[in-house]
Amino acid sequence: MQALKRHIDDVRLGGATQPSKGLNIGLWIAQGLLTLSLVGGGFWKLGTPISELAAKMPWMGEVSPGFLYVTAAFDILGGLGVLVPSVTRIKPGVTMLAALGCVALMACAIVFHFSRGEAANTPFNFLLVALALFVAWGRHAKAPIAPRA
Repeated sequence: MQALKRHIDDVRLGGATQPSKGLNIGLWIAQGLLTLSLVGGGFWKLGTPISELAAKMPWMGEVSPGFLYVTAAFDILGGLGVLVPSVTRIKPGVTMLAALGCVALMACAIVFHFSRGEAANTPFNFLLVALALFVAWGRHAKAPIAPRA
């Protein structure tokens, strides 16, 4: 029975019983960058007057305040979701789900900006998509975090 469990773990981890240290470090860096970007951006949207936001990014003054604040809340939740469960090892599988949620959020942002003729505003969104996909893949398939015992 123990051999079967070991085999299943080997298959789940791509044949390696222990993920590479470099991959694990890269995942932690990606999770930290996503958290910093999303949580920081979310609090920036919530804490800065809309007129100041609109001076930097005109779309923020052209949408309803409710829409802007909902996007800020999703940014904060997504940013916390990709890091906190892994750090605390409480329900670490939520990290992968939060990363996929961040992919969906950024995909919506990309579509929003393209629909408004603001394609020049999307490179950072594409970077966040790449980071979030890396985290989702890595924390699900290659270097999952074990839950707290």
